Amino acid sequence: MSTLTKLALGAMGRLRPRPATGDGATTVALPAPERTGGMPLMEALARRRSTREFANTALTLPLLSNLLWAAWGVNRADVGRTAPSALGVQEIDLYLALPDGAYLYDATAHALQRVAACDLRRVTGYQDFVDDAPLDLVFVADHARMHMVPASQRESYAAVAAGAIAQNVYLFAAGNGLATVLRAWIDRTAIADALGLTHDQQVLLSQTVGHCKTS
Repeated sequence: MSTLTKLALGAMGRLRPRPATGDGATTVALPAPERTGGMPLMEALARRRSTREFANTALTLPLLSNLLWAAWGVNRADVGRTAPSALGVQEIDLYLALPDGAYLYDATAHALQRVAACDLRRVTGYQDFVDDAPLDLVFVADHARMHMVPASQRESYAAVAAGAIAQNVYLFAAGNGLATVLRAWIDRTAIADALGLTHDQQVLLSQTVGHCKTS
Protein backbone atom coordinates (compact mmCIF):
# COMPACT_ATOMS: atom_id res chain seq x y z
CA MET A 1 0.00 0.00 0.00
CA SER A 2 1.39 3.41 -0.96
CA THR A 3 2.19 6.12 1.54
CA LEU A 4 -0.46 8.44 0.07
CA THR A 5 -3.12 5.74 0.41
CA LYS A 6 -2.11 5.14 4.00
CA LEU A 7 -2.27 8.84 4.77
CA ALA A 8 -5.75 9.08 3.28
CA LEU A 9 -7.00 6.03 5.17
CA GLY A 10 -5.37 7.26 8.36
CA ALA A 11 -7.06 10.65 8.02
CA MET A 12 -10.40 8.85 7.75
CA GLY A 13 -9.60 6.50 10.63
CA ARG A 14 -9.75 3.52 8.29
CA LEU A 15 -6.19 2.18 8.26
CA ARG A 16 -6.65 -1.51 8.98
CA PRO A 17 -4.43 -4.63 9.23
CA ARG A 18 -4.42 -7.45 6.69
CA PRO A 19 -5.52 -11.02 7.43
CA ALA A 20 -2.79 -13.13 8.99
CA THR A 21 -1.01 -15.69 6.83
CA GLY A 22 -0.79 -19.22 8.19
CA ASP A 23 -1.79 -20.38 11.63
CA GLY A 24 0.18 -18.46 14.23
CA ALA A 25 0.73 -20.15 17.57
CA THR A 26 -0.78 -18.62 20.69
CA THR A 27 2.60 -18.88 22.43
CA VAL A 28 6.00 -19.15 20.78
CA ALA A 29 8.82 -20.37 23.02
CA LEU A 30 12.06 -18.83 21.82
CA PRO A 31 15.34 -20.75 21.89
CA ALA A 32 17.86 -19.63 24.47
CA PRO A 33 19.73 -16.54 23.26
CA GLU A 34 23.45 -16.58 22.58
CA ARG A 35 24.96 -14.32 25.23
CA THR A 36 28.59 -14.53 24.17
CA GLY A 37 30.58 -13.76 21.06
CA GLY A 38 29.44 -11.49 18.28
CA MET A 39 31.00 -8.42 16.70
CA PRO A 40 33.08 -6.09 18.92
CA LEU A 41 31.10 -3.06 20.06
CA MET A 42 33.26 -0.47 18.31
CA GLU A 43 32.89 -2.27 14.98
CA ALA A 44 29.13 -2.48 15.43
CA LEU A 45 28.99 1.25 16.17
CA ALA A 46 30.99 1.94 13.02
CA ARG A 47 28.44 -0.03 10.97
CA ARG A 48 25.30 1.32 12.66
CA ARG A 49 22.94 2.96 10.17
CA SER A 50 19.31 3.26 9.08
CA THR A 51 18.16 1.30 6.03
CA ARG A 52 14.78 1.48 4.30
CA GLU A 53 15.08 -1.40 1.85
CA PHE A 54 14.35 -4.88 3.14
CA ALA A 55 14.23 -8.38 1.72
CA ASN A 56 11.01 -10.19 2.58
CA THR A 57 12.91 -13.20 3.94
CA ALA A 58 11.72 -14.15 7.42
CA LEU A 59 14.11 -14.04 10.35
CA THR A 60 14.92 -17.48 11.72
CA LEU A 61 13.70 -18.25 15.23
CA PRO A 62 17.25 -18.33 16.71
CA LEU A 63 18.03 -14.97 15.08
CA LEU A 64 14.75 -13.50 16.35
CA SER A 65 15.52 -14.85 19.82
CA ASN A 66 18.94 -13.20 19.88
CA LEU A 67 17.51 -9.93 18.54
CA LEU A 68 14.78 -9.67 21.19
CA TRP A 69 17.12 -10.60 24.02
CA ALA A 70 19.64 -8.00 22.86
CA ALA A 71 16.87 -5.41 22.59
CA TRP A 72 15.05 -5.85 25.89
CA GLY A 73 15.84 -9.22 27.40
CA VAL A 74 16.56 -10.26 30.98
CA ASN A 75 20.33 -10.28 31.52
CA ARG A 76 20.73 -10.94 35.26
CA ALA A 77 19.20 -12.75 38.21
CA ASP A 78 17.27 -9.75 39.55
CA VAL A 79 15.29 -9.64 36.27
CA GLY A 80 17.18 -6.57 35.09
CA ARG A 81 17.15 -5.87 31.39
CA THR A 82 19.61 -5.16 28.60
CA ALA A 83 18.33 -1.55 28.43
CA PRO A 84 17.77 0.92 31.29
CA SER A 85 14.45 1.94 32.79
CA ALA A 86 13.96 4.70 35.37
CA LEU A 87 13.26 3.24 38.83
CA GLY A 88 13.39 -0.20 37.24
CA VAL A 89 9.67 -0.14 36.37
CA GLN A 90 10.28 -1.58 32.87
CA GLU A 91 7.44 0.42 31.39
CA ILE A 92 8.13 -0.47 27.76
CA ASP A 93 6.28 -3.35 26.10
CA LEU A 94 7.76 -4.60 22.85
CA TYR A 95 5.25 -5.82 20.26
CA LEU A 96 6.08 -7.68 17.06
CA ALA A 97 4.08 -7.35 13.84
CA LEU A 98 4.64 -10.56 11.89
CA PRO A 99 2.81 -12.06 8.89
CA ASP A 100 1.04 -14.63 11.09
CA GLY A 101 -0.04 -12.23 13.84
CA ALA A 102 0.92 -9.60 16.38
CA TYR A 103 2.87 -10.76 19.41
CA LEU A 104 4.00 -9.34 22.75
CA TYR A 105 7.55 -10.18 23.83
CA ASP A 106 7.53 -11.72 27.31
CA ALA A 107 11.11 -11.10 28.42
CA THR A 108 10.85 -13.07 31.66
CA ALA A 109 9.69 -16.23 29.87
CA HIS A 110 11.66 -15.31 26.72
CA ALA A 111 8.60 -16.13 24.65
CA LEU A 112 6.07 -14.50 22.36
CA GLN A 113 2.39 -14.19 23.25
CA ARG A 114 0.01 -13.59 20.36
CA VAL A 115 -2.29 -10.63 20.99
CA ALA A 116 -3.93 -10.24 17.56
CA ALA A 117 -4.55 -12.84 14.86
CA CYS A 118 -3.90 -10.50 11.92
CA ASP A 119 -1.00 -9.03 9.96
CA LEU A 120 -0.43 -5.58 11.45
CA ARG A 121 2.67 -4.65 9.49
CA ARG A 122 0.94 -2.14 7.21
CA VAL A 123 -0.58 -0.45 10.28
CA THR A 124 2.78 0.16 11.96
CA GLY A 125 3.67 3.17 9.82
CA TYR A 126 2.90 5.30 6.79
CA GLN A 127 5.99 4.17 4.88
CA ASP A 128 5.31 1.65 2.11
CA PHE A 129 8.21 -0.67 2.99
CA VAL A 130 6.71 -1.65 6.35
CA ASP A 131 3.98 -3.70 4.62
CA ASP A 132 6.29 -6.47 3.46
CA ALA A 133 9.38 -6.26 5.67
CA PRO A 134 9.58 -9.44 7.80
CA LEU A 135 9.29 -7.69 11.18
CA ASP A 136 8.00 -4.41 12.54
CA LEU A 137 8.59 -3.74 16.23
CA VAL A 138 6.24 -1.44 18.15
CA PHE A 139 7.36 0.28 21.38
CA VAL A 140 4.49 0.85 23.81
CA ALA A 141 4.76 2.63 27.17
CA ASP A 142 2.50 1.43 29.98
CA HIS A 143 2.01 4.49 32.16
CA ALA A 144 0.23 2.45 34.82
CA ARG A 145 3.64 1.08 35.85
CA MET A 146 5.05 4.57 36.33
CA HIS A 147 3.06 5.66 39.39
CA MET A 148 6.25 6.83 41.12
CA VAL A 149 6.98 9.22 38.24
CA PRO A 150 5.08 12.54 37.99
CA ALA A 151 2.45 12.28 35.25
CA SER A 152 3.94 15.23 33.36
CA GLN A 153 7.29 13.41 33.04
CA ARG A 154 6.17 9.89 32.19
CA GLU A 155 6.27 10.26 28.44
CA SER A 156 9.81 11.65 28.57
CA TYR A 157 11.01 8.85 30.83
CA ALA A 158 9.42 6.23 28.58
CA ALA A 159 10.89 7.80 25.46
CA VAL A 160 14.39 7.51 26.94
CA ALA A 161 13.85 3.81 27.70
CA ALA A 162 12.45 3.16 24.22
CA GLY A 163 15.42 4.93 22.65
CA ALA A 164 17.85 2.73 24.56
CA ILE A 165 16.04 -0.41 23.39
CA ALA A 166 16.00 0.85 19.81
CA GLN A 167 19.74 1.46 19.90
CA ASN A 168 20.24 -2.11 21.12
CA VAL A 169 18.31 -3.24 18.04
CA TYR A 170 20.51 -1.05 15.83
CA LEU A 171 23.71 -2.47 17.28
CA PHE A 172 22.47 -6.04 17.01
CA ALA A 173 21.46 -5.43 13.39
CA ALA A 174 24.85 -3.90 12.59
CA GLY A 175 26.64 -6.84 14.17
CA ASN A 176 24.57 -9.46 12.39
CA GLY A 177 24.24 -8.08 8.88
CA LEU A 178 20.62 -6.98 9.28
CA ALA A 179 18.86 -3.81 8.17
CA THR A 180 16.78 -1.63 10.49
CA VAL A 181 15.21 1.81 10.74
CA LEU A 182 13.48 3.54 13.65
CA ARG A 183 10.26 5.35 12.76
CA ALA A 184 8.25 8.07 14.49
CA TRP A 185 6.04 8.93 11.48
CA ILE A 186 3.30 6.51 12.44
CA ASP A 187 -0.47 6.44 13.01
CA ARG A 188 -0.47 5.86 16.76
CA THR A 189 -4.26 5.63 17.00
CA ALA A 190 -4.45 2.97 14.28
CA ILE A 191 -1.68 0.95 15.96
CA ALA A 192 -3.33 1.22 19.39
CA ASP A 193 -6.68 0.12 17.98
CA ALA A 194 -5.14 -2.82 16.13
CA LEU A 195 -3.28 -4.00 19.23
CA GLY A 196 -6.24 -3.43 21.54
CA LEU A 197 -4.31 -1.13 23.87
CA THR A 198 -5.82 0.52 26.93
CA HIS A 199 -5.89 4.25 27.75
CA ASP A 200 -2.82 3.74 30.00
CA GLN A 201 -0.74 2.47 27.09
CA GLN A 202 0.96 4.86 24.67
CA VAL A 203 2.46 3.97 21.29
CA LEU A 204 5.86 5.66 21.07
CA LEU A 205 7.81 4.36 18.08
CA SER A 206 8.07 1.61 15.51
CA GLN A 207 11.20 -0.06 14.16
CA THR A 208 11.49 -2.22 11.06
CA VAL A 209 14.02 -5.06 11.04
CA GLY A 210 14.96 -7.53 8.34
CA HIS A 211 17.60 -8.80 5.97
CA CYS A 212 19.16 -6.28 3.65
CA LYS A 213 17.62 -6.12 0.21
CA THR A 214 20.05 -7.07 -2.55
CA SER A 215 19.81 -5.63 -6.06
